[in-house]
Amino acid sequence: MTVAEEKYQAELVKSERDHHTPTAGAMTGHIISNLMIQQHKLRQIIYYAKGVEGDFITQHFPKVLVEESKLFDQLNQRMLDEGEVIPTTSMEFTQYSMLEENGQLKYEAADTLILSTVKDFATQNLFITRGIALAEKEEKYALATFLKELYGWIKHQIFCLQSYLGNEVTEGLEEEDDD
Repeated sequence: MTVAEEKYQAELVKSERDHHTPTAGAMTGHIISNLMIQQHKLRQIIYYAKGVEGDFITQHFPKVLVEESKLFDQLNQRMLDEGEVIPTTSMEFTQYSMLEENGQLKYEAADTLILSTVKDFATQNLFITRGIALAEKEEKYALATFLKELYGWIKHQIFCLQSYLGNEVTEGLEEEDDD
């Protein structure tokens, strides 16, 4: 086995162990994967948005995409600074992301695309809050601080999109009751 193969096998073992514990590194791997998948989804939405809301999307979403890409890179660096492994392959991003991709989404009305993005942001923050708690517990303070900033940025994106839709900040995010 080559050195590269040995290192990658060790990474897989650590990743598997961390995901069963869970650790700040494992939780942040989910956050990184969610960010990557959301970037794909944002591009899909930008390319296919139509109508009045489509104009808003094509003007606003590219800015969100650029900032999210920067945050993605910064978060990866924080993880490397902590000696953690990061997802780097399409397979890992797909495996660890909790955001769902759907090819038919691009044909939905623009307001549906915007609300879908709001829901994805809210899902991301569920993982970010868990990541913050784990990073603080593990005394990974730089990672915890960055995750708090990411949480705030995402909360602001939710506010902006919900405001555009004329919604309260939590509208459409409540769990649906099963009757």
